[in-house]
Amino acid sequence: MKFDVFGKRMSLEKNATGQWVAWHSGNDGKRQRMELAVPDELSENELAQYLFDVFHEEASPWNGDVTRID
Repeated sequence: MKFDVFGKRMSLEKNATGQWVAWHSGNDGKRQRMELAVPDELSENELAQYLFDVFHEEASPWNGDVTRID
């Protein structure tokens, strides 16, 4: 699942053991693993709010929200 998090691209996916893994998606199409703890019990519907809560300090007048983009 891909997200625009206050102007930055991130994706989250479940690994083989059911844990969420976070990735930073660069403009060049490459991704880099992020050190972000995401509770395994969060549903897909709860992820955008979780990312908002974690990264809210990066909000700006022109990038003020977290949206799912896939």
